[in-house]
Amino acid sequence: MARNDTCGTDVARAVEILRSGGVVGLPTETVYGLGADASNPSAVERIFRIKGRPADHPLIVHVADLAHARLWSKNWTTHAQVLADAFWPGPLTLILERAPHVIDQITGGRDSVAIRCPSHPLMQRVLVALDGGVAAPSANRFGKVSPTTAQHVMEDLGLDVDYVLDGGPCDIGVESTIVDCTVDPPQVLRPGGISEAQIVDVLGAIATASGPSRAPGMMLSHYAPDCRVHAVETLRDAEEEREVLSGSGSVVILDATIDPDRFASSMYAQLRECDRKGVHDVIVVLPADRGIGRAIRDRIFKASIRD
Repeated sequence: MARNDTCGTDVARAVEILRSGGVVGLPTETVYGLGADASNPSAVERIFRIKGRPADHPLIVHVADLAHARLWSKNWTTHAQVLADAFWPGPLTLILERAPHVIDQITGGRDSVAIRCPSHPLMQRVLVALDGGVAAPSANRFGKVSPTTAQHVMEDLGLDVDYVLDGGPCDIGVESTIVDCTVDPPQVLRPGGISEAQIVDVLGAIATASGPSRAPGMMLSHYAPDCRVHAVETLRDAEEEREVLSGSGSVVILDATIDPDRFASSMYAQLRECDRKGVHDVIVVLPADRGIGRAIRDRIFKASIRD
């Protein structure tokens, strides 16, 4: 289905392609997703082939509203209801027991399914028109820097994707927070656009998970650009690190402490720009470990680890 005019703002066309088993780059408030009809096994399998994603790595099902979300779980918990009421539509993914009809390709063979109701207006229009679920990991090659513009998707995936719905730059710029609601108290598996403090405010108690990967983004090494990434705590540390690295090639310092929210929205774009310019090393001054700062720290630490 690859075509020459693969990027635009035609929601109806995106929905038509999804219904016919195609794969579409879709905007959300977090990052762009590589979407397919979540009820179509062959379409979902194509996501994995395009990304080079391991088959046992689960996907997130995106839905238009709470009513659609409940269709994908056989046990919609009280915790899930409280979180959905507080934060949907928005950058929060809930993990629940899967309904019988949920295909294995989405869950990686697990008994649970990840569900999210995104707030981006174009994505909402797609989901309402489709009247179903869209399985959508980030629209980039597996393990690489997530895309936050339609152009990023085109640069990464090109004609491997049937269409890219251009919804402009992503507002938040880091992936959704993931909360496992199959356990009590619920566990935060991945920090993101909703902070742990916000979740505690509505639930009263949570746990931070550890151990093997159980959700997208939990791998030790992830979100990695071609340039080497170094994480430091202060600007002084960054200057000292630059001195050490000065003989290895060009070095750039990115300071996430000045405005963490703004940095988050542009973080992946800045890393991509460093790759485009051939920067050898990027030093990131980390923000405080709270709010969106926790998500930034998580992504930068994972980007700094090389397999």
